[in-house]
Amino acid sequence: MDSSTLNDRIARFYDASSGLWEQVWGEHMHHGYYGRSGDYKINRRQAQIDLIEELLRWANIEQCQNILDVGCGIGGSTLYLACKYNARATGITLSPVQATRAKERGKNANLDKNLDFQVANALEMPFESNSFDLVWSLESGEHMPDKSQFLQECYRVLQPGGTFILATWCHRPLNSLAGELTTHERRHLEEIYRVYCLPHVISLPEYEAIARQGGWKNVRTDDWSISVAPFWDGVIDSTLEPSSLLGLFNSGWTTLQAALSLGLMRRGYQRGLIRFGLLCATKE
Repeated sequence: MDSSTLNDRIARFYDASSGLWEQVWGEHMHHGYYGRSGDYKINRRQAQIDLIEELLRWANIEQCQNILDVGCGIGGSTLYLACKYNARATGITLSPVQATRAKERGKNANLDKNLDFQVANALEMPFESNSFDLVWSLESGEHMPDKSQFLQECYRVLQPGGTFILATWCHRPLNSLAGELTTHERRHLEEIYRVYCLPHVISLPEYEAIARQGGWKNVRTDDWSISVAPFWDGVIDSTLEPSSLLGLFNSGWTTLQAALSLGLMRRGYQRGLIRFGLLCATKE
């Protein structure tokens, strides 16, 4: 599948599903954080906010002035970061529906003067080099067909002295006793790719190697799989609510198929195949 076809599929997927997601889950289209051991019993929406705060704490972000949110969804993180740091923030997405809704939400929050949302390809971003002091990518890396080019583009648009934060779906490391992915693991991943419009995922050590080879400095990584895995139990439970069931059937086959396949992600975490990887780095 070429990149333009993939991008069209991703755009259609989020055009169709974002309204239902916002209705059921709110503005944050990402995992929640349930404590380092994954045992916090907290509201699912609070868990998503906690993930943002924990990422910022982990990356030691105390202040920033110009933020880029790569894969912004309907602007959940973009608005949150803009408010927290009183900063200008730009979000990009492949979905016109998401971009339009993000603009509406910014205007409703009286933040539209500090926000900009665009339909744009993260592998060819329409920004000048050295434009942002924080580049934030929360669960968009898995959609990138070329991970090296993605990190190169993030490096290009980041200002010297700025910080890059990546949180993304990964598969388990291959440099362990488990070795290469088994045939069954590959089939499991291929089903996830098909349902969620992903080209492929890589391991966290591979992301780290790409970052170091690309000139990033102060590279740090971590695996928060245990901390976020309970998220999928909450998503599955929420699909059984009457409003969710009605919304699913009205959203079309692509969204319904994704909902019916939620167990793929839960089982992926349970067997250690799916990992939630973090990477933080700076540009000198």
